[in-house]
Amino acid sequence: MYSTLDPAGPAARNIATLWWVMLGGATFIFGLVMILLLLSFTRRKGAGGEARQLRIWVIGLGLVFPLAVLGALFACGLVIGERLLARADPEVTRVSAEARSWAWSFAYEDAPGQRTEGVLHIPAGRPVDVAITTADVIHSFWVPRLAGKLDAIPGRVNVLRIEADLPGTYRGLSAEFSGAGYGGFTFQVTAHDAAGWDAFLEDARR
Repeated sequence: MYSTLDPAGPAARNIATLWWVMLGGATFIFGLVMILLLLSFTRRKGAGGEARQLRIWVIGLGLVFPLAVLGALFACGLVIGERLLARADPEVTRVSAEARSWAWSFAYEDAPGQRTEGVLHIPAGRPVDVAITTADVIHSFWVPRLAGKLDAIPGRVNVLRIEADLPGTYRGLSAEFSGAGYGGFTFQVTAHDAAGWDAFLEDARR
């Protein structure tokens, strides 16, 4: 399931919150416009009052109200965007993800030499920094239930922080069109509990 509205981690929850706030603000503005449109067909014309009424509609409701709502949405976006920034954390786990047409390859700082194809293993309940790059064209790393998307760009490493609240399997995909075969360019993230993560690292070290 690729729903951003069914978050399973803190970053995804922040993104879902921003989506709902933006939807609410847009609905509010749309509702006001529809009310004003209705009033424009039903209002009575009166001597001297029409110009004043026009000023109220255009300045008060046509400019001030939308700008206030858009300003609030902008402020909310800045606050939530700041929360999504990766910060220094001694508990963070670091992995790398390399894209190519049409597969993802993952490596693990805690298990040097270990690579997995198409499946990223992470510990549940801990932040994970994913260093993303590509061996060919631009791709995009996206696990909708865990975090936002980040592009994989040739010759560059971009870092995305993801975190899963609970153990489980989460579906990911490349969200950047990159040629024929792009439609099936998917992967999965397996989040382990503490014992499962230790077992994965131990098997990798062997």
